[in-house]
Amino acid sequence: MKGKPVNQKSLKVTYVPNFAGILYLLGTALRRLQWSKQKLKEYQEKRLRAVLRHAYDSVPLYHEKFRRAGLSPSDVKSLEDLAKLPITRKDELRQVDPLKLVSRHYRIEELKVLRTSGSHGKPFRFYISHSEDDWRKSIYLRANISCGQRPRDRWVVITAPRHFADTTNIQRLLRIYAQRCISVFDRVDEQAQVIRKAKADVLDGYSGALFLLAKEAERQGIREIQPRLVFGSADLIDESSSKLIERVFSAPYYDQFGCAEVDRTAWQCPEKVGYHMDVDSVITQFVDSEGNEVSPGETGEIVYTSLFNFAMPFIRYSIEDLGRPSDDVCQCSRILPLMKVVEGRKDSLIVLPDGRLLSPRILTVGMSMFEYYNSIEQFRILQKKPDFFDVFLCVKENILDKEVLEKKLNIHFAKILGLPEQNVVFNVTIVEDFPVSESGKLMSIISNVKPSS
Repeated sequence: MKGKPVNQKSLKVTYVPNFAGILYLLGTALRRLQWSKQKLKEYQEKRLRAVLRHAYDSVPLYHEKFRRAGLSPSDVKSLEDLAKLPITRKDELRQVDPLKLVSRHYRIEELKVLRTSGSHGKPFRFYISHSEDDWRKSIYLRANISCGQRPRDRWVVITAPRHFADTTNIQRLLRIYAQRCISVFDRVDEQAQVIRKAKADVLDGYSGALFLLAKEAERQGIREIQPRLVFGSADLIDESSSKLIERVFSAPYYDQFGCAEVDRTAWQCPEKVGYHMDVDSVITQFVDSEGNEVSPGETGEIVYTSLFNFAMPFIRYSIEDLGRPSDDVCQCSRILPLMKVVEGRKDSLIVLPDGRLLSPRILTVGMSMFEYYNSIEQFRILQKKPDFFDVFLCVKENILDKEVLEKKLNIHFAKILGLPEQNVVFNVTIVEDFPVSESGKLMSIISNVKPSS
């Protein structure tokens, strides 16, 4: 089943360095919102065929997966044919040499290395090209623009320090879609003061951090934080929390959905009928336990097939999350179909000894910054008391002695949380496996400490 040589020029996203490339891709992405359903499907299938041919010809992992399934790229001509392909899981990719995941047409040392925060307790590194990074940024911007963000809005984002460099120097110089980033690790009262002085038009960041910011602003009686728009992502918050954000800041809150590997994939528009799926960038499927697509309104496992990742493709890739396809029609006239995010839980808030409340995202991001993160197969952090955390680690071989690892982890998290080392304990236990939670998901952060009202 040897395929024909692939024309690389037809595969890679056109790359114009820095912000010019992002603006070009953004313009084309915005125009696609007004396409007909038929034109959108033809576009998806054309890119899908290119991705599959490319992966088969140049990515060892996918070549083997196709062969084991008795398939060739020519067997998948339409979106409906995707079901013929096996599902790819994160555990599978984590156990494979990166050279078998990255296309032979790319030099791995020239790619940008990214990693997941480990929100499901399973760290994972992956690779993207510069042009793919531009593509991700353009899709990210498209959602915000669709909700009313303007080029010169003062845009303040509460995020991890590793994202501070996402805004180019040209953007800062021209003040066009330029983010002002605030560390999610800063104290909430300090974040509030910085944002108040910045006079943000657009407030963005981890949803849990925005919720805590709203509570702090309400507690202090801060009235000067009056953004026109608020965007949240990464954390899962319930409807009452999003309503609090809207009430305190007197601005609409728009939730956004995705994962690190393919970035933003779904977002709320002003109509809030559901989440528009960016299916011109990532094909989203909702499947049952047999890998078959569920009907609209039914809950299914979310499986992504990226239409822009060529350096390291993601084909029928499970993100270990649940959602529901929707056949609702949004009145906003955008062609992108809708999904519903499965709720029913709210991520645990962390309560510190000094009374501060933190988003659980701080612990997952903090773990991803730990010097031995790449040696951790899986982790779970259980807060038992404000000053005591059990840390369960499944580690690779040849890692540090457990006592040395525990000492380094305590120093690391005390610094991250802004606490004296003697005021908090992270008790490390090495384990071989983790059970799933009652919801069927692998929870990485659990707190048994209830915040005082």
